Amino acid sequence: MSMPDIWGIAAILAKLALYIGFAGATGLVIVKCLYSSLVTPISLAMKRQSMALAWLALIATALGFMLSGALLTGGADGLVDPEMLGLLWQTSVGDVFVLRVIGAAMILVGLSVPRFGLGIALVGGTMALWSFAQIGHLSDLENFGTQLLLLAHLICVAFWVGIFSPLRSMALQPEQIADAAALGHRFGQAAALMVPALIVAGFWMAWLLVGDLRALISTGYGQALLLKVLFVGLLLILAAANKLRFVPAMLDGDTKAAQHLARSIEVEALIVLAVLTTTATLTTVLTLPN
Repeated sequence: MSMPDIWGIAAILAKLALYIGFAGATGLVIVKCLYSSLVTPISLAMKRQSMALAWLALIATALGFMLSGALLTGGADGLVDPEMLGLLWQTSVGDVFVLRVIGAAMILVGLSVPRFGLGIALVGGTMALWSFAQIGHLSDLENFGTQLLLLAHLICVAFWVGIFSPLRSMALQPEQIADAAALGHRFGQAAALMVPALIVAGFWMAWLLVGDLRALISTGYGQALLLKVLFVGLLLILAAANKLRFVPAMLDGDTKAAQHLARSIEVEALIVLAVLTTTATLTTVLTLPN
């Protein structure tokens, strides 16, 4: 497996920023929709975070589109070459660019208007996540059911990412520990259904892409996929500790458990960053095994 060149590395970083932006912004909107009564004290902070992440996603969308041109030409001229970018505009790269721009704009607009704003933002976030099913290795399978499975997978991931900031913030505020415990408990109930679905969907999509146990071990793509599975396994262990140990203790008013939960969430966030980085590499510069 050869190392990517500078444009490949830049494309990976842009894709990582895209994942963080859309997963974080959409996840915070989902959390706000589901648990509005519990997160009211930090609602304004969540809104600001969502908007910042949506702007990050919008900038990453533009950079990613330009870097697609640089990857094709192998030089900086591809970033702004009208002919090259015009050709890309007429492909699936242009289609997903439009979806992502509209999705990010809907998140920003939705977060800025009252009443139905969250619904608008949620639709925008879902549209942006759907764009990831329209390009890449899974899209090559041309199976609508598989694309829907990937969308459901991404919504679950966004939900998980979205809970990090509000739960950590509330756990670190002594006066909000009860609400933080309730939030952690209710998310744990959702995760009990979500995690098995994530695992099954993840393995099924991996099998569709690789289709051969030998390729999983002997190819760069398969090895990166195994690394991603390792990170996800670590994430699940931490999540189990949160659900079975820290959150129940917080329900009993244990402030030290709340601090432990906040630290655990920080480690989870780092692992998720590793998962997203691996995914960005898989979907940007690595090719499927033959």
